Amino acid sequence: MKNFYCLVFAVISLVSCNQKENSTSTIKTVAAMKDVMWKGELQGKINLDTISDKMGLFGLGPVSGLTGEILINDGTVYTSKVTSDSTMIVEKNKQVEAPFFVYGNVTNWQEIALPKKVNDLNTLEKFIDETKADAKKPFIFKLKGMVDAAKIHIQNLAKGTKVSSPKEAHQGQVTYDLENEEVEIIGFFSRKHQGIFTHHDSFAHMHLITSDEKKMGHLDAAQFNQLKLYIEK
Repeated sequence: MKNFYCLVFAVISLVSCNQKENSTSTIKTVAAMKDVMWKGELQGKINLDTISDKMGLFGLGPVSGLTGEILINDGTVYTSKVTSDSTMIVEKNKQVEAPFFVYGNVTNWQEIALPKKVNDLNTLEKFIDETKADAKKPFIFKLKGMVDAAKIHIQNLAKGTKVSSPKEAHQGQVTYDLENEEVEIIGFFSRKHQGIFTHHDSFAHMHLITSDEKKMGHLDAAQFNQLKLYIEK
C-alpha cells in the first residue's frame, strides 16, 4: 500500500511539473503579456510545434524576442516579419516560439449578424461584450469579409534590446495601412485576462491576415461594413 501511494504521488508530481499551460474552457494561455512588456521576458515560452491538436486550432501572440507576429488560423501557423517600412514577409512556419501565447480549438461556430452601427473596433468590442454578456469564460471569435481600412503592426525589436516597459518593448514596431482588403480576423475575448493576452484597456486581442496571405499582423484599427462575425458556440 505504501508503494501504491508513492507511485500515485510520483505521477501527480510529474504531471504538475510538466504543466506549463493554464486552461480555461477551450482557451489555453502560456506566460503573460505583462511579463514580456514589464519584465523583459522575451524568450520563447512555447514552441508551437508542440501543440498536438491541430483540428480547428486558433492562436496568436508575438514571435520570441518580439521579432514578429504569429497567427494560427484553423491549424495553419503563420508568422510575419518586417522587411521595410512598407513591406513584410508572411510565411507558414510551425517551428516558431512565442514569449506569451493564447490558443484554443473551435470547430463549431455561430454566425451573428453585425448591426450597421458596428463599423470599427470600439463598437465591435462593445457589441461582442453585450452579445456575450453571460459568458464567464474566454472565447474565440473571427470575422471575414472586406475592410475599408485597417492598421496592423508587427513587432520588430532589435536583437539584444533590453525591455522594462511597453514603450521599450515597442521599439522598432512597424505599422502598415490597409485599404479595401479581403481579410480574416481572429480574436480572443476575455474580461479577466487583461495583461495576460489582452492589453490593459481592452477585452479583445486580434490578428488580421489578408485573403492572399501576404499581410498579417496585430490589428490596431479598422473601418468596415461588410464583415461577418462568427463566435464559438
